[in-house]
Amino acid sequence: MKTWGGRFEDAPDPVAADFGRSVEIDAELAVDDVLGSMAHVRALGRAGVLTKGEVEALLAGLAGVRADIESGTMRWDPALEDVHMNVEAELEARVGPAARKLHTGRSRNDQVSTDLRLWLRRTIDDLDVAFVGLERALVDLARRHADTVMPAHTHTQPAQPVLLAHHLLAHVEMLERDRGRLADARRRGNVSPLGSGAVAGSGFRLDREAVAADLGFEGVTRNSIDASGDRDFAAESLAAFAIAMVHLSRLSEELVWWSHPRLGFVRFADAFSTGSSMLPNKRNPDPAELVRAKAGRVVGDLAGFLAVLKGLPLGYQRDLQEDKRPLFESARELRRSLEVLTGVIGSVTVDEERIAAAAAEGYTTATAVAETLVELGVAFRSAHHVVGRLVRAAEEGGVTLDALPDDAFTAGLAESDDDTARGLAGDPAAAGRLRAAASIEGAIARCDVIGGTASARVAAELETAGRRLGLP
Repeated sequence: MKTWGGRFEDAPDPVAADFGRSVEIDAELAVDDVLGSMAHVRALGRAGVLTKGEVEALLAGLAGVRADIESGTMRWDPALEDVHMNVEAELEARVGPAARKLHTGRSRNDQVSTDLRLWLRRTIDDLDVAFVGLERALVDLARRHADTVMPAHTHTQPAQPVLLAHHLLAHVEMLERDRGRLADARRRGNVSPLGSGAVAGSGFRLDREAVAADLGFEGVTRNSIDASGDRDFAAESLAAFAIAMVHLSRLSEELVWWSHPRLGFVRFADAFSTGSSMLPNKRNPDPAELVRAKAGRVVGDLAGFLAVLKGLPLGYQRDLQEDKRPLFESARELRRSLEVLTGVIGSVTVDEERIAAAAAEGYTTATAVAETLVELGVAFRSAHHVVGRLVRAAEEGGVTLDALPDDAFTAGLAESDDDTARGLAGDPAAAGRLRAAASIEGAIARCDVIGGTASARVAAELETAGRRLGLP
């Protein structure tokens, strides 16, 4: 019997019925649906709508349904349209006509919103564990290479030398923001809509706050119309999923390039590499490449769902049935991507010599030389010009900045339009000081500020991250 069949004389068109069916998708909410129904039964009992015996019978029946769901023995009937009707039908098969009282004072509108909030809450909690796992892998890799130097880039060009640990901790910072966004989404979504009914509120004096406490919600929604059609919590979570996947895609992009033999910064473990069906020489970083692609899918899920929401008036619309597929898919792909990258990072091998050699390419210490000139009294713009000429001289000579002879430093200073710089040309100690600043070690040591790449600063950040993540 259709729950709404009394209003109609003709049976539903089979194509239309199949088109509206959702049980294959929303069966993932089954346990949450049972938990919400159990809380609703207790509320109906407190309100005097159900007798004590009916409450006990319904709760026992629902517990049995939950056991079947968790064991995988629950059989889903597509003719019953969705997870809610399947659970209710199974309950009636167990306890008889009393099951028909279950839906008193409740609509599938507030029911599905409750289910989805419960699902999202536990999903975010599970994802947080996966985020921590990847962060721990990054911090562990950073600890193992605490003194390894690499080039940092801007505009994809060598910019300044940094510690590899500093670079890896940048990804940890991004992941921490992802955790924060998901925690915010969880908090805003962790309110109970049960009791809002279809749109105007329940017609029975249900204690909504008691129901919310029963289900572990932090409060209740304050407007039944808004609660009926609200999916902000879903959209916000999708946005957080999408941003997180973008972060994982950026990490993956770096890993792909770092593993290229021309760079050779890292080598993927065999367990996280694949070969080619044709090319015997290939060693492909497939997991990282797939994360990049899956990031596009999750971004698409967000865009698609926002497009669904944008034209909806207040109250529930059937369009909202399309909230689950993008949520379920995005959460699944995010979790899988976190897990596979945790494995990649935990097993990757770093070639310290190759990555350190790259740090010396592109005259990455030039800024440190300019800053040293500023300390010697030269205006920054003039210092910038002097060092630019030094870089050109080093480039023409095929040497690094710290390999320039004294006369090259002297000539660069003497040709400046800055009086102080020209005065330094006659200082026999100036070339040595500038050469020291032009070394990799000197350039890294200069960045001794909070958030900088100086060794002591990075070591402190590693310690802080390790404590936060519970690492020994």
